[in-house]
Amino acid sequence: MANPLDVFRDDALAGHVAVITGGGTGICKGIAAAYARLGCEVCITSRKQDVIDATAAELRAATGKDVLAVAADVRDPDAVARVIEAARARFGKIDTLVNGAAGNFLAPAAALSPNAFRTVVDIDLIGSFHAARAAFPSLRDAGDGLIVNVTATLHYHGTPLQLHASAAKAGVDAMTRNLAVEWGGAGIRVVSIAPGPIGDTEGMRRLAPGDAAARAAKAIPLGRFGLIDEIAAAAVYLRSAAAAYITGTVLVVDGGHCVAQPMMMTP
Repeated sequence: MANPLDVFRDDALAGHVAVITGGGTGICKGIAAAYARLGCEVCITSRKQDVIDATAAELRAATGKDVLAVAADVRDPDAVARVIEAARARFGKIDTLVNGAAGNFLAPAAALSPNAFRTVVDIDLIGSFHAARAAFPSLRDAGDGLIVNVTATLHYHGTPLQLHASAAKAGVDAMTRNLAVEWGGAGIRVVSIAPGPIGDTEGMRRLAPGDAAARAAKAIPLGRFGLIDEIAAAAVYLRSAAAAYITGTVLVVDGGHCVAQPMMMTP
């Protein structure tokens, strides 16, 4: 299977500057790698400085780009604002924000503590708002601003053991629509990418452990888990001029999973 990113020119994102939350690992690391590979200046952030330092070093070696790594907890609006300030100081502007910081685990609703529910909502939903709000002036000033919210398809149907994440991601999709309406006049597009089951991610290792992975793959019309680079390619497309008239919508990248039988996962 060809790499999905090979269809893009090497300089497809030259001149753009992106801040990517959750950029140290998983899907958002893949987006950061794709953006840097295609010429974008990139700042990654997550809570652990050692993790994003290692990722930044890896991406610098692979792409030759000056990848900035600034640790922050997206639940802290002041910390998020410092990331935005650091990226703008380093690169001169910010025209792209990818909201990918997330928390998740398997938990039956009857045993889900208020603190556990609140933590996931704080990271996924409120953290995404903090980042969007902090980035707004920079995105407005850039004149070609884009926010990509990485959500999920969990809330398109009832997903066992995923009340907390489903509620949070549904809220992020609602935020996508509202901000697209409010901020369109400021030259800012706001979109969501909703990945389905993506292989080689911590999320799938938790949500479909062991034999459950094979069963889950059979429930997907295309018969396989997605690739991180397939989500990254969607994020590249949305940043490209080809998507200049797309805002306020959700791009589902899930192999047809959400229109087929829901994936029933057990611990």
